Amino acid sequence: MDTIPNIFEKLDQSEIFKSLTDKEYADVLESGRRLILQPKTILFHQGDSAVNVILVNRGRLKLTKLNEQGREIILRYVGAGELTAAVAVIKNWNYPVTAEAIEETETILWDKPAMMQMMKGWPEITINLLNIILERIDDIQKRYLEVCTEHVDQRIARSLLRIMRRAGSKTNAGIQIDIPLSRQNIADYSGTTLYTVSRTLSAWEKKGWVKSGREKIIITNPHSLVKFAETG
Repeated sequence: MDTIPNIFEKLDQSEIFKSLTDKEYADVLESGRRLILQPKTILFHQGDSAVNVILVNRGRLKLTKLNEQGREIILRYVGAGELTAAVAVIKNWNYPVTAEAIEETETILWDKPAMMQMMKGWPEITINLLNIILERIDDIQKRYLEVCTEHVDQRIARSLLRIMRRAGSKTNAGIQIDIPLSRQNIADYSGTTLYTVSRTLSAWEKKGWVKSGREKIIITNPHSLVKFAETG
């Protein structure tokens, strides 16, 4: 089994392991397998048998799903310290989404027996996992409500702010989203069209709220974008 050096700092960011001691971290790592993915590598496809719970240690995964029309919908981005596929593995389901590395990404994998052993050995992991699942259900409910009740421009604003909070860093120009993010990606994440996103971003650039380039977005006026997202 692969060893995983210099990983405690990243694991400390993970909600699921936040109650464990350093020694317990080490025991958890010994039961996992490290896998490094190059950009655009598919870790698993929607419909594959769910065999591994995945923790992202470095980099990011993009989780997508095909709708009935065959269109790709971006559900979420999984960053360092975040877990994915736990429910599917525990319930012996198929993966409900496709996971793709959007940059070089280091992951740690546990199969179901290893995950169940961890949960039995450290009940805190089970409690933390339940909290994570409930938070994600709440996030899905909020996004569904946005689709049903809000104007598309507001949805785009909320989508950018949601991604910014998870993958943003301060720069002199504003808050830069640290993942490759095309206008089509934003459209897929917001549940709208490329044309609508292009029109909306162009209007916001004229107002000085954002700057956009090739797969690059900087939120130059977060306060205005938040106000618009809340009030329309």
